[in-house]
Amino acid sequence: MRDEDLLIGTLLEDACLTLEELCSACAVSQDWVERRVREGLLPIAGETPEAWRFSSRDLRRARVIWRYERDFEAEPELAALVADLMEEIEALRARLQRAGLA
Repeated sequence: MRDEDLLIGTLLEDACLTLEELCSACAVSQDWVERRVREGLLPIAGETPEAWRFSSRDLRRARVIWRYERDFEAEPELAALVADLMEEIEALRARLQRAGLA
């Protein structure tokens, strides 16, 4: 089993990933993440790249953005919009289920 498989398998919602760990888990370069952060497409906690921390939600978002950029040659902004819409649909489905309407 690879290190990133262990990292992904044990990641908890409260856990924080470093920039290097996020890049490894998403199989993207640090430059790719830094550009998405500068463009406001990925949220960060921390002032400098060395101090940045990412949650499992951020990991999921980065993977969605990367997948749409790669598979559909989408611009980063469009890929992030798709990620936003997917998150919103997920939240609405959860609300419907809690209300007993799903």
